[in-house]
This record gives sequence, C-alpha cells and structure tokens, in this order.
Amino acid sequence: MLDWSEPAAPATTPAARKPIPKAPALPADSTGLGEIERGGARVSVDDKRMINCRADVNQLLPLKYKWAWEKYLAACNNHWMPTEVSMQADIALWKSRDGLTEDERRAIKRNLGFFAASESLVANNIVLAIYRHLTNPECRQYLLRQAFEEAVHTHTFQYIVESLGLDEGELFNMYREVPSITDKAAWALKHTKNLDDADFKTGTPEADQDFLRDLVAFYVVFEGMWFYTGFAQILSLGRRNKMVGIAEQYQYILRDESIHLNFGIDVINQIKVENPHLWTKAFQDEVRGMLREAAELEASYGRDTMPRGFLGLNAALCEQYMHFIANRRCAQLGLAPVFKETENPFPWMSEAMDLKKEKNFVETRVIEYQNGGALSWE
Repeated sequence: MLDWSEPAAPATTPAARKPIPKAPALPADSTGLGEIERGGARVSVDDKRMINCRADVNQLLPLKYKWAWEKYLAACNNHWMPTEVSMQADIALWKSRDGLTEDERRAIKRNLGFFAASESLVANNIVLAIYRHLTNPECRQYLLRQAFEEAVHTHTFQYIVESLGLDEGELFNMYREVPSITDKAAWALKHTKNLDDADFKTGTPEADQDFLRDLVAFYVVFEGMWFYTGFAQILSLGRRNKMVGIAEQYQYILRDESIHLNFGIDVINQIKVENPHLWTKAFQDEVRGMLREAAELEASYGRDTMPRGFLGLNAALCEQYMHFIANRRCAQLGLAPVFKETENPFPWMSEAMDLKKEKNFVETRVIEYQNGGALSWE
C-alpha cells in the first residue's frame, strides 16, 4: 500500500528510460483457438508443415499441398448417400430360400459385422484425432470431408441392416463375439492408441514417430488393406448379379476409401520428407512387420468368413490378394516388399475403383448433386 504522505520518487527522464521489450512470440498453437498474435507476420508457403508447424493453422491460403485440396474437391464431387440406392432386389434375394447359399449368407453377415464395427469403432474416432495433430489447413479441410464420409459409411450399414431385417445386435456386436474380427479390432486399437490419448502431443522424435506409426496403422493397414477382402467378397457377388444394391453401395465406399488411402500415404510420405530423421532403418523394419502381421490377420479373417468359399472366391485367393496389396503398400511407402512377388487374383477390383470408368456417376454427380448414378456390373 502506498503512503501518500511520503514525497514522490523523482521522475525518470526520457533518456534514462529503458526500451519496452517486445512481447515474446506466442507458442505454436495447433488448434487455431489460441491467443491471437497481434501484428503477426503473414503466412508464407514455406512456413507450412505437416506436423509441429508454427504457422497460423487458420490461414488456408496460400496452399502448399495442392494435392490435399484436389482430394477434397474430388471427394465433394463424389458425394452420395446410401438411401439413393434401391435395396428391393437384395431384400427379395435375401428372403428367398434358394437365392443364396449358406456360405454366401455367412460371408455377407460377417462382412457387414466387420464393416459396421470398423466405421464406428475406429474410423469415426480416429479421423478427428488425426485432425488435432496435422498442422496444415488444407489437409484439415480434407479430413473434415473424410469424417463426413465415414459417417455416410456408418449410415450405409444401418441402411443395409434395416432393409434386410438383420439382427442388429448380432452384426454390431460381432467385433466382440467373432474372434477373427476381434483380433483385427484389437490390433487396430493397439496400434492407434496414441491418437486415443487426449494428452498425446507431437513435438519430440519419439512422439512424432508414434504419430507416424499410428498413421500407417490407420491409413495403410486399416483402410488400405483390411477393407479390401470385404470389398472383394461383396463386389464378387455383385458381378454375379447377387446383392446388387449392397454391391453398388460398396463400390461407392471403395471409391471413397481409395482417396482416403491415397491421402494418408501422401501425408506419411510428406512427413518423411520434412522429418527424414524419423524414417530410420529400424522404423522401416517395424512398419514392414506391421504390414506382414496385418496381412496374416486378414488371411485368418478370410478363412473364417469363407471356410468353403463360393464361385470365383475363396480364402486362398483372398490371402494371395492380401499379399499383392501388402507389397503394393510397401512400394507406395518406399519400402521393400514383405512377400514374394505375386499376381493380382482379382484384376476386376482395379476396375471397380477406377473413377474414370464411372462415367455415369462422376459426370452427372456434379450437375445432379443429390441424385445417385447407376453402376454397371458388366
């Protein structure tokens, strides 16, 4: 408390005053919701980075990673909703006594059970978790679109289950009841645990490697490997004019997932370029081990869902396909293959995800945004 009875201290002359120090630079804020840096410099392209970026994440322009923006635009042009696809033929076939074999019914139900759990258990949660750690606005723009697409995919399985009158509890609880599905879900959760940790932050070599590992598990394994056996099963039935409504919806999902995968691989490779110290020989060996282990889990899932197989599809072919896919993912990451060279047993799968072949859907979607186009199974 001041004593006003005392004489005031002598005033300091202007010449004797010390200059007022500038406020220290604000720490990097990855949320975009931190304190505004008044008078902060404008963002340049060179300031932008995938992770641990100090540039303002609220400023979309100037774009640095144009491929991320192009993927966002492509995803918007590919907009679809499951309810645009008729399920009448599928309902009639499912209710008929001899339209499907018991092996086909088993594969369809296990397939739906895995996808129903996958989209809600892992995908919906992980995309938003990745958003927190990618410090680039154009990539975040795509992630918001991806999160919406994951919601559409979850809607798809609800629509299929409701249309066919399937046991909701049986399908949505399969990830806890069917060992081959449980094993995959447990592996995915184990290898994405950092993204589930609210206190996890990048910024050290160890943490950055943990984040990179989680990206590989989610984008390369979960979306880039495990979904493909399921796609092959349903699209194989569609090619034989069975369950064509589900097959059409799966083809749209496959198209979405192929962009998710390519986005994830581009992000991983860009992080490698910007942080070469993370991509050590030991870490590369670890990633190759992850892909090998994931392929083995998927082969086990294939044997469980198709113990006897059906026309044009069996567990052995799916395992061969998974080896082909695993080697392809290795090549995309600049890694040596994990399996001996093998041919693609399902070349028609490449056609199923080729956007250029989907003339009716892609070209009319831009104009008739709310109406789905038909796919040909010839």
